[in-house]
Order: sequence, then C-alpha cells, then structure tokens
Amino acid sequence: MLRPEQMRRLLIAAPKGEIDAIIKELYRHNVYHIEDFVPESESPEWLSIGHPLPGAGDAATALIDVRAIEKVCGIEPDSVGVGEKIPASKVRDMIQEDLPTIQKTVKDLVAERSDLESSQKKHEQRLRELEPFAAFPMDLESYRGYSWFTIFTGHISRDVSIDVPHEKYFSDQVTGNMIVVVVPNEHRDETERTLFNAGFQAVSVPEGNGTPAENLKVSAEEVRLAGEGISRINGEIAKIRDRYTDFLVACDELLTADVERAEAPLRFATTEETFITEGWVPDDHAESIQAALKRAAGGRIYIEELEIEDDTKVPVEYDNLAFATPTQVLIDIYSRPRYSEVDPTLMVAIVFPIFFGLILGDVGYGAILLVLSLALRKFFTGDEGRMLLKVLSYAGVSSIIFGVLYSEIFGSVLKVPWITGWIEVPALFFNRHLNIGTATGHAPQISELMILAIWIGILHVTLGRIIGMVNARKLHRGKHATQAMIANAGWIATMWGILLLIWAFYALPMMPDLTGLPVVVMGLNAAAVLGIVVLLAGVLGVAQENALELVEVPTIISHVLSYTRLVAVGLSSVAIAMVVNYIAIGMIIGPQLEAITPFGVIAIIMGILVLFIGHALNTALGLLGGGLHSIRLHYVEFFTKFYKGGGKKYNPFGMKSKFMEE
Repeated sequence: MLRPEQMRRLLIAAPKGEIDAIIKELYRHNVYHIEDFVPESESPEWLSIGHPLPGAGDAATALIDVRAIEKVCGIEPDSVGVGEKIPASKVRDMIQEDLPTIQKTVKDLVAERSDLESSQKKHEQRLRELEPFAAFPMDLESYRGYSWFTIFTGHISRDVSIDVPHEKYFSDQVTGNMIVVVVPNEHRDETERTLFNAGFQAVSVPEGNGTPAENLKVSAEEVRLAGEGISRINGEIAKIRDRYTDFLVACDELLTADVERAEAPLRFATTEETFITEGWVPDDHAESIQAALKRAAGGRIYIEELEIEDDTKVPVEYDNLAFATPTQVLIDIYSRPRYSEVDPTLMVAIVFPIFFGLILGDVGYGAILLVLSLALRKFFTGDEGRMLLKVLSYAGVSSIIFGVLYSEIFGSVLKVPWITGWIEVPALFFNRHLNIGTATGHAPQISELMILAIWIGILHVTLGRIIGMVNARKLHRGKHATQAMIANAGWIATMWGILLLIWAFYALPMMPDLTGLPVVVMGLNAAAVLGIVVLLAGVLGVAQENALELVEVPTIISHVLSYTRLVAVGLSSVAIAMVVNYIAIGMIIGPQLEAITPFGVIAIIMGILVLFIGHALNTALGLLGGGLHSIRLHYVEFFTKFYKGGGKKYNPFGMKSKFMEE
C-alpha cells in the first residue's frame, strides 16, 4: 500500500524463429514492460535493432485508414461505451470485406463536402464583396472600361462635396457608408485628396455583369444550395457513424494490436540468429509469464532475472487499496513516485477528503457535489475522468459528514423533523455560524478552529518529515542516507523546539500550558530550556547535511500557519451562503410573504432566482476553493518534506481489449 508494485527485471533471449510466438504471448499477458534497446558506442557490432514482422506495413496502412474514417465520423474510441465484444476473426473478415467499401463511401462524401464548402466560401466572399454596391443602381460592368473618366468606389466617414464636375452616389445604409464618384481624369488627383481627407477607403468593384442585387440573389442561392448539400452529407456520415461505430472501434483496437506486435522487434536487440529483450514484470506475475513463454517457445528460450542496479529506471505501478486508487490521478498530476520511495497515495486518499470537508462542511453543498459526481459519470468514459469524479464523490461525502458536525446546510442551521416539529441540530464539532443579518445569537468558535488547523499543520508536517527519514534510508546509501535522516530529524526537532518555547511563555487555548513550570536558569522555566536545547539540536542536525538549508528555518512557521486556510476559506464560504440567504430570504422573499401582491409574486420569484444563483456560485467556489487548497497543502506543505517523484510510468506491452475478443 505504501510502496509501488514490486518489479522483477527479466532478460529474454530466443531464436528468431520463435519471435512471433513469444511476442503474441507477451502481448496476451499484458504485464511485460519493454526496455527499448538503444545501440550505444560500446555495443557489440553484431548487436542491432530488430526489423518489423511481416505484415507490419499493411496493418499500419489499414489502421491509418480506419482512424481517418473515425476522424471524419467524429468517433473517439475512448469515449465509446463498452458493449458486446466482436470476435477477432469476424473483425478481420469485415476488414477485408466491408472496410474498403466504407472507406470509399466516406472518401467520396468527404470530397463532395470539400467541394461544396469551397463553393460556399467562394459565394459567401462574393456576397461580402457585392453587399456595399447593392444600394446603387449601376450595373457592375458600368464601373469599368472608361478611358476619359476615373471611378472612385469605397467606404467613407461622411458625405463630401466635390468641387469639380462629377457624378456621385452616396449611401449611409451600408455598414461604413459607401460612396461612388465619377470624375474626368484631369480632376482625379484633386478628387482623390478630397476623398482621402474624409477618411475614404477604396473598395474594389466585384467582377461580373448585371446589377449587384441580381448577383447577390444568385450568390445567396448558391450559398443556400451548398449548405443544404453539406447538411445532407453530414447526415449520411452520421448514419455511417451510427451503423459502423462498433465495427470501426473494434477494427482500431485489432489493428493497433497487430501494429504493436509487428513493430515490437524494433524495441529488441537482435543478432543473425537470435533476439534479446529486457523488461520489467510485476513480482506476482513473474513466475506465470516465464512459464507461459517457455510453453509458447517449446522450451527454446532463455530467461534470466537480472539484479536491479538503478531504481530510477524501474517503471512504477501503483499498488493501493481499491478506495485509494482514484487518488492516483492527483499524485500523477504532481509526479509519479520513484520505485524505492514511499507512495503517498493512501495518505492523500484519507487526508484530502478530510481537508475538503473541513473547508466546505455543508450538507447541502456536499449533496450537490455528490450528485454531480454521480451524474457526470456517463459523460466521462476515460479512466482519468472517472477517477477525478470518484475523488469528487469522496469530497462530497466528507462535506456532508462535516456539514452534520458543523450543523450547516446552505449556510443555515441544520434542522431535522421531530415529534414536536423541526428542531435545530446543535453543532457537534465547532460552530462556524456567523452573526449576519437576522441570523444572530451564534457564538462562532473561530479561535478554536484556527488552533485546530494549526494542530493539523503541526502533525501533517511532522508526518512528512518522518516519511522523509524513511525515504532517505531507501533512496540514499551509506553516509548520505545517515545525513539525510539526521537532517529530517533535525527539522522535526527545530519545529517542536520552537513550539516548546512558545508554550513556555504563552498559554494558548487547546495547547499545552507550560508557563507554570518552575524556573531553571536565567529566568527560563524547564520547558523553555528544553525547547532551546531541542531547537539547537535540530539546527545542528539540519546544518550537518547542508548549512545553506538553515535559511529555510522560517518556513517552518509559515508552512504550519498555512493550514489556517482550512478555516479561513471555509468561513468565507459560510459568510457568502449566509449573505445570500439574508438578501434572498430576509430582504426580498420574507417581506413579500406578509401580504401577497402581484408585485410581491414577482419579487418572490426574483428572490428565488437570487437564492438559486447565489448558492450555485457558492457551490462552484466551494468546489474550487476546497479542492485547490486541500491539494495545495499536500503538494507544497506536505510533499516538499519527503517526496521526490519522477518515477517512470509502468506501460506493459499489450492491451486490455474493450471491443473485440481474440
């Protein structure tokens, strides 16, 4: 649970004649993580990268064709629901018989649609060109072919006066205004200056004959016909998608497997007669895969278990309890653990929902998040999306539990039905209800909550340093391991030394009161002396590994105080909820209920909208704040004490079939 899956490193060597059988067996078991062979300068000359198996090119070509069809039809295999699996033999027959026909049909439809889209764009562009001239009675050919006259056409900011002989048309019914001016050539320069001083921007006259209105009608009709044709083709493609989705995703899966198997030798080292591959297998599958390979090769195979020399090269596969598995997605966002270090997934799976519940802590908001996480499952078919939704459901349940402890539901006091009517449930944990609007008489325990958050920070940071000591022993050797362990112990001692000093001088609620201990020396009581000794020992422990680390000592206080966000962010959510309730119910709905009027009905509806929108926004803020701050405390305050990360993902050679069966 606290360590990744244990791996074994295997070397496999066999004659080339057995390569096909061995590759199929490795792929079928889906547990062997291949280490790609990369020739190096010191590699023997007789050792080289292998060649693809026969049929690799044909399978790759067919796969490209299938994926092209999937792209056109908008099919995403990861989003397709799992139904009845199609036998592989049937899929292969359909690839030979049906795929060419489907491919030709789709190719023809795409080509036709492309032509129609080009025509549509061309005529839409012509519509834009013709539109400015539609307000003028001149035919398009009337704007061209003059030797003695110059015609200016374009947009202008305002109508202008032309002081030379001319003919002018102006329209303000066109976006940007439009002007047409015809002048003799000898007055062209003067007219051009006048126009440009008025902000004239020339517009080219479209090609063609006839009036702009007639041309607009023709182009509009072409655009309409092209649109209808595109819609018809899209409908036909949708029919192909509906009819052949299961077949296409099964083809994709089968051909992907064929290509991966056929190209596997490219990851092996080969000689003239043999091939060699190294890889990783989970410890609990090592014996079964070796036995299976020997059967497949008829005993003509050599398998050796190699010693693990560098744990940074070992692929990492999580090994967690079922309820902690979804939290792996949060760890991967930060970094997958290294093979030899402690896997924090289980701890995050437990603590993250608790932090989230401490922040949000409302029965209503928690119920919304829980329902939302369950409702969105049908829209998230990928593993990562479903894992995030599972984490969200944990957070929702935690929020409901803490909502009961806080006695909160949408910012109000939680009430339950009883024999005498609805009764308020007292806060079983700490009271967060504020005195806002008509909600008075509460005694919010903010100080106690802050102290609780600080205690959580102290314990969480201490746990991180303890795990850091364990990791130091795993990740380092000899002197370096000892120094790292002492340094982590030093950080713990430094923090607790500071705490002892604080407790020796100040009596704080919910914390040990050591102010009454007898004075020992120089006006310092026993707790203060012990605190100084522990603090100095901790500083020396940190300095013995790296003296520069001492500049980070102030972060001890800042990291512990950072946990007060568990209270501060939660109180802001409570305040927003109570303000929304006060505005919607206390100020809008409540007064109208005293005497119902038509205006009062409208006001009540408005109040309900304010209530709904306000709590919807607060739910979103609670999700964002609760999620970000809870995971931030892990990433920054917790992980930095022990977690290295950087592990390589375990990627076994093979596939878990979803749509077809061998």
